[in-house]
Amino acid sequence: MNWLNLCSGGEIGRQAVKELGLEVTNWFTSEIDKFAIKVANDNHDDLQHLGDICTVYDYFDKNVTVHPSTIDVILCGSPCQGFSVAGKGLNFEHPQSKLFFEFVKIYKLIYKHNPNVKLLFENVRMKKEWQDMIFDMLQEINPKLKLYIINSSIVSAQNRVRMYITDFKFDIPEDRGIKLKDIIECGCVDREKSYCLDANYWKGGNLRTYFEKSRRQLVFGDGCKQVGIADLNGHDILKRVYSVEGKSPTLNTCGGGNREPKIICGDKPLRSASVKGRRINEEGVRKDNDKSIPLVQTLEVYDNDKSRCLSTVDKDAVVSPMPVGRYPNAYEDNTLQWRKLTVKECCRLQTLPDDYCKSVSNSQGYKILGNGWTNEVIKFILKGENKNENDKIN
Repeated sequence: MNWLNLCSGGEIGRQAVKELGLEVTNWFTSEIDKFAIKVANDNHDDLQHLGDICTVYDYFDKNVTVHPSTIDVILCGSPCQGFSVAGKGLNFEHPQSKLFFEFVKIYKLIYKHNPNVKLLFENVRMKKEWQDMIFDMLQEINPKLKLYIINSSIVSAQNRVRMYITDFKFDIPEDRGIKLKDIIECGCVDREKSYCLDANYWKGGNLRTYFEKSRRQLVFGDGCKQVGIADLNGHDILKRVYSVEGKSPTLNTCGGGNREPKIICGDKPLRSASVKGRRINEEGVRKDNDKSIPLVQTLEVYDNDKSRCLSTVDKDAVVSPMPVGRYPNAYEDNTLQWRKLTVKECCRLQTLPDDYCKSVSNSQGYKILGNGWTNEVIKFILKGENKNENDKIN
């Protein structure tokens, strides 16, 4: 079985196939982001890299060894920045969105030589006119394709609505009832090590300094006490782990060497939240269209047991023990308690192993996961075709 994964990111597609135990003879992958490639190689040792998607058509059109007719399954999640309802709505004019047409060329070539090739194409929820345009283009090649809108929340703790175009036959499973509280780390850590202490640390910090400038480590609560020692993400050094409750002072403690403290949030239940730029009037009413009102970064806490959709912007999906509501000045107000999801928690939201992104920095891990697929969604789509066929794709 020969697989081709285009715009493959950290190869969550390969992870899904591995967990399903499906047959793989060759796995061809196309990706240019060096950090995504590093994560892919760290988790899978059988990848054959083709490089930029813009070179893949010629690779198969002119290659005498790997003929287009030999490809059995195509996976693709072309860049979505121009299509996303959360973006600027540039649609096909966005430079990365134009890569979709590269995918169409490749799919048309392979389908011409092998009309039995299977396709799974994923992209963001978008305006219906763009969605229909994409679907029509692909259906012109293969009339058997169908379009599905699936929310990853049925198999994960994340609200993540995505469009899937495929000729795999599958049943959408019942909601597994996985909630955000189920994936939050007990005694969660915000980072591997505390930010470096500087000469001005005694002045204290605030959330803007902490999250935007990566300076002046904060403790989310007062009454800090050590509760244990953790060996984190493969490091052979031991780190102190602290439990905290209450307000947010800065942690005034030792720095340097391997002695930086690790911080955990208290025992209050954490809710799904995000930080959004809002225009709030004096009565506390949201007035985003009134340009006379200053834009403020606002913590919004939701009455929802699923996380917000992961994106490449980490403030889009955070957690907070605050009551449900809207809180202006999220960065400046030190009475507000919230934190980013850890990379490990983001792996869990995408139903991946906890250490899937261990080979890259936190910032790159967030980006790869925010751009990636929900593993369990890919699995039930692929498994649906194979559930009665002894793990062989027809």
